[in-house]
Amino acid sequence: MLHQRAETAVALSGVEASRAFFAPCFAEAQREQLWVAHVDRQARCIHLASYDGGEQQVDLPVRDIIRDAAQLGSAGVILAHNHPSGDSRPSPTDARSTRKLATAAEALDVTVLDHLIFAGRECTSMRRMGLL
Repeated sequence: MLHQRAETAVALSGVEASRAFFAPCFAEAQREQLWVAHVDRQARCIHLASYDGGEQQVDLPVRDIIRDAAQLGSAGVILAHNHPSGDSRPSPTDARSTRKLATAAEALDVTVLDHLIFAGRECTSMRRMGLL
């Protein structure tokens, strides 16, 4: 797991800005990885964390994300992970774990703004799919 404070607060307002921000994170990834951007009320990234997974999955560490959000005073989080398989559609597990995180985050007044799934050049937004 990597934690890093954002040097310059990058605005992640909208799917395209988030996609451009996260895409380089997966450029050479051979295994699944999860990246979590904590944002302030203006959707500026204030903290970035990454979690390594296996060849077929990466766990969504709900407790760690919620703890970080509480400590940082995050207004929201944007998740991004990759599917090395080449299919950018969310799996049932992706959808279930993201809903679980959204419910837990709501108790802290933190919004899961989106969960992007990258597969090669493809990127799917769970928000655009209506899953958030």
